[in-house]
Amino acid sequence: MTTHPATSPRLWAIVPAAGSGRRMGADIPKQYLSLAGRTVLEHSLAALDSITGLVGIVVAITSGDSRWSGLNLNLRTPVTTAPGGAERADSVANALTQLSQQAAPEDWVLVHDAARPCVRTNDLQLLIAQLSDDPVGGLLAIPVRDTMKQADAELHCVATLDRARLWHALTPQMFRFGLLRDALTAAQAAGVNVTDEASAMEHAGHRPRLIEGHADNIKITRPEDLALAEFYLTQQGRK
Repeated sequence: MTTHPATSPRLWAIVPAAGSGRRMGADIPKQYLSLAGRTVLEHSLAALDSITGLVGIVVAITSGDSRWSGLNLNLRTPVTTAPGGAERADSVANALTQLSQQAAPEDWVLVHDAARPCVRTNDLQLLIAQLSDDPVGGLLAIPVRDTMKQADAELHCVATLDRARLWHALTPQMFRFGLLRDALTAAQAAGVNVTDEASAMEHAGHRPRLIEGHADNIKITRPEDLALAEFYLTQQGRK
């Protein structure tokens, strides 16, 4: 009887890009704002495209998105789109459903915010390397450095939290395809509001690993973030 070596897990990426970016106060969604000569989304996709062995990227966009077709991506990684949802979790779930025709349960899925254009290539490589043998997966994050306060409803401080075990969650977040799909499905069925993939995995009883990244992996949320992001891209030689 002839035995064949097991197929190595493949690596996919999902980018939820259906948000409106209300806090930016702009006329267009923040992922399409101009940043150093390109859109925020183009920078984010270019960062993912630097990953060796990435099989494909699925971008979840809003129905009727007229700006997507005007992007000049020029990527080596194949890119497809999936319907965006009302919430981030819905967009990711739709992209996972589309990938289910190609991805195996043990494959890896990197989920990255469309509005995080400054993620470093070496952080992406570190995340993938550190999690390659993990049964579940994990996420880029940075330890909390500031003193953290807990507030009441009237915005009075009621406690000072121990920051020793507190981390800022970043993206990408990288999980096994089958586990992530099941975790998001279970969270949605239970009516649990998950703000990232790690929280869905936690709800399902998993314990995602934290991989320390860099603080310049900022999320474009407010107008002043664009200038900071351009500075970071310049520092990284990506402008």
